[in-house]
Amino acid sequence: MAVLCEQVNLSGYTTLRLGGPARRFVEATTDDELIGAVRKAGEAGEEVLVLGGGSNLVVADEGFPGTVVHVATRGITVTPRPSGGRVLVRAQAGEEWEPFVARCVDEGLAGVECLSGIPGRLGATPIQNVGAYGQDVAETIAEVRAYDRERGEIVTLDHAACRFSYRGSVFKGSSRYIVLEVAFALELADLSTPVRYAELARSLGVQAGERVPLKDAREAVLALRRRKGMVLDAADPDTRSAGSFFTNPILDADQLADLEKRVADRLGPDAAFPRYPEADGHVKTSAAWLIDKAGFAKGHARGPVRISTKHTLALTNPDGARTADLLALAREVRDGVREAFGVTMVNEPVFVGVRL
Repeated sequence: MAVLCEQVNLSGYTTLRLGGPARRFVEATTDDELIGAVRKAGEAGEEVLVLGGGSNLVVADEGFPGTVVHVATRGITVTPRPSGGRVLVRAQAGEEWEPFVARCVDEGLAGVECLSGIPGRLGATPIQNVGAYGQDVAETIAEVRAYDRERGEIVTLDHAACRFSYRGSVFKGSSRYIVLEVAFALELADLSTPVRYAELARSLGVQAGERVPLKDAREAVLALRRRKGMVLDAADPDTRSAGSFFTNPILDADQLADLEKRVADRLGPDAAFPRYPEADGHVKTSAAWLIDKAGFAKGHARGPVRISTKHTLALTNPDGARTADLLALAREVRDGVREAFGVTMVNEPVFVGVRL
């Protein structure tokens, strides 16, 4: 039976340790409990917030005026595919992501090893199309089982129906679908998928495109993330964050030309900036580089919050801050980058009751 409480402080359920109380809070351990809680709130005309690990949320100091449904469902099944070489791994939305990745690597299943160390629960991964170090979950997600609030029934969305994009999907920014289960098609292999990310390849001592033992890839990713304060550690205040706060900007031709001019004017005619061609002719650049070159160094503080001392993309709550403090720092960084380089940064975490 789902557990119902009132006035639960959400700061205890987010990795930022920020956020006010939820009017109602339901802990759902089964799909029926999850769907029932969402339906009941909807019928009562209440707002609903489906909460996983809270690793990608910025919640208002005032809290949430409706019902928060905390997803605590569990269960993983592994089914070999008849074609061979790949297996289908189905996991409930409430499973913790990092232990899931660890299990896949231990069982010789390749495709998510570069996503090691990411906090949060599995049901959030298709929503954000979680990615890191050259891998996105969209590459291996075969289908998502979800509750469709518009139709009032459980549906299965295949890969195409999920409409994955850079840090986005059909699920993001919409309350229509409640993710119940995700099915991953993973390769049965002793080696990782080809290493694409240059920094990871260097740390492994290989060329981009090579494959390495699965466990080597995982350990290298974990080491890189720890150095950047991106693996949760209660003793390290830099990990009290929502991960990367801004997405890497994707620029069209005009925006790219404007950035080239601004970089040359600010840093000199020979200055270069990171650029990564996209399939549609756009170019992705580095949010971390823009933040740093706009004058916001690691450790830059505004009141009780600061940029991580290890990574310019993470905004952290070392101790005793409010969400309003975090947003003030985020606006300072966003506005500074826009003034310096003409690029408007977009937040990666989901905002609840707040905006930049």
